[in-house]
Amino acid sequence: MQGRSIPNYPSNPFVIKIEIPAPQDSAGGLIVADLNADGRMDYLVTVPGHVAAYRWDGQKLWVLKVDVRVGGSAESEGLPGHHGAGVQAGDIDGDKRTEVLFLDNNSTLHVVAGGTGETLWMVKIRVPEGAERWEHLALANLRGKGDRDLVLQATNAKGYRMGRYVAAFALESLRKGEVQPLWQVDNFLACAHNGLRVADINGDGRDEILSGCILAPDGKELFRLNDLRGHIDSVFIADVQPDRKGMEVVALEEGANRVFLFNAEGLIWAADHKRQEPQNAAIGRFDPMRKGLQIWCRSRYDTHQKPWVLDADGKVIADYELSKVAPADWTEKGIEVIHAIHWDGTGRQHLAAKERHESGDVAVIDAMTGRFIARFPEHADRLYVADVAGDWREELIVLAGNELHIYQNTAPNPNPNRPRLWTNPVYRRTKAVWNYYSP
Repeated sequence: MQGRSIPNYPSNPFVIKIEIPAPQDSAGGLIVADLNADGRMDYLVTVPGHVAAYRWDGQKLWVLKVDVRVGGSAESEGLPGHHGAGVQAGDIDGDKRTEVLFLDNNSTLHVVAGGTGETLWMVKIRVPEGAERWEHLALANLRGKGDRDLVLQATNAKGYRMGRYVAAFALESLRKGEVQPLWQVDNFLACAHNGLRVADINGDGRDEILSGCILAPDGKELFRLNDLRGHIDSVFIADVQPDRKGMEVVALEEGANRVFLFNAEGLIWAADHKRQEPQNAAIGRFDPMRKGLQIWCRSRYDTHQKPWVLDADGKVIADYELSKVAPADWTEKGIEVIHAIHWDGTGRQHLAAKERHESGDVAVIDAMTGRFIARFPEHADRLYVADVAGDWREELIVLAGNELHIYQNTAPNPNPNRPRLWTNPVYRRTKAVWNYYSP
């Protein structure tokens, strides 16, 4: 997505009123995509029973009343999990127009026109034995043809749900009603709380499928974390060690409470910090003086969180108690829905987060020290981070009841001519498939 730069939003925050019910729980979320092929990023928002599309400037494109597959706790209700949007967008047929795809609760794939919401086609897809329905979807490039493939994931119907069932489909075949998968597996090592992710991590022009294991584009397993003593909570894709070819995967374990770094060739390192559970993380260039990227871990504490930061080699380089550096009136429960954000245009990244366990304020925070850089009074139900203003810096996108609030850094960008982040295919993939545990 090259896209052209657009003017700054006319107010801070810029407010878009959304004509769908406000979130009542953790079901549904939001993503951005260029829905009408004008080079500008638009908004897709889901709640149970509704999918809504709004143009970058707030104009309504369309709203559908439909039984879209979204849900809360993945381990009890199935995917896509807390805050999972359950919707994808891309040019799936090469006509230079964006299509929007989502599943309903009856395992039917819906494909609608990005600009109008008009239904283009639908197909019901057979569910693997042992699963209740297909629950999670991700656009992928598995055959080297672009966004022409779809990866679906399902959890087991009984017991503690895990997304062990994964299948890949050619979209042109699905459009013809041909529902035979390219391949299918029933032993995928999934996260406990969120869905698979896809990205081209080895630079061969095709996507791999990622969680606690890595599947090649043809479905063959390339790597698996075999030494788990619990389950995986979160998974991220980033170029943590830039001297190493390709991208790496970061996974957080609940059990032995470790952080793993691995790629398709194997485990690079495993680390822990005083056996504390990392639970949530953010990956970014939090200390530009250090080599590679850093991994910020939130900690499990219900109050007075004690985050720590690992360097690219898994060594602890910072730790602190958040409540000692946060504003005095910030909730003692800490922060949640934590994203790495390019906020100031320097290339250094920070954290973006909301108040934990409430529809509260949002903030930009120095990951290395916990210092609050910016705070915005809010009633945030969802928080998403992406470059929508067009100067490669990222904005805070808040869903508060029936409104979207877009916050941007109004200071001059010291490096305005950098390419937009959307030019990075891995950025596009990670911003398309996320939930509460794996922003």
